[in-house]
Amino acid sequence: MNFKKTLLATAFVAFGGFAINASAATAAGTFSVSLTITKTCVVNTTSASNITLGSTTSGGTSTSSSGAFTVNCSNKTPFTVGLSPSNVSSTTGAGTMKGTGTNNDTVTYQLYSNSALSTVWGNIAANLVSGTGGGMSSGKAVSETVYANATGSTDVAPDLYADNVAINVTY
Repeated sequence: MNFKKTLLATAFVAFGGFAINASAATAAGTFSVSLTITKTCVVNTTSASNITLGSTTSGGTSTSSSGAFTVNCSNKTPFTVGLSPSNVSSTTGAGTMKGTGTNNDTVTYQLYSNSALSTVWGNIAANLVSGTGGGMSSGKAVSETVYANATGSTDVAPDLYADNVAINVTY
């Protein structure tokens, strides 16, 4: 019987006399991950076709023609496109081609956003072209076609007449 009392006392001391804590404490917290995407637009003129109004005799009639460029803007970003001829200060798309030789003659022209040549394309709110970006990949580029027509006299010295047009995208 003495043995049973000793065994019971040992069990009491081993398990009941000392509390064994088997659970661990934890602490929790959070952090965030963020990324700011800013809007952007890119004009692609590498595949643009320059506008060539053809060839005519001095005093003859020139034809209209068109060229194209693409605009990529961030997805769902609204944008406007303005065109500014370089040889004159014009906000209405009216430009002046200068002779590339030694003469000082000029031939005027007008830029349009439609093939009927009735909607002027310049660089003020009244004559901008607008669009909405579809994204920056090449497959989501917005193609813009611009039309030009010589409006001034071609009774000038025989030469190649040219001007550059700046493309201004506002977004």
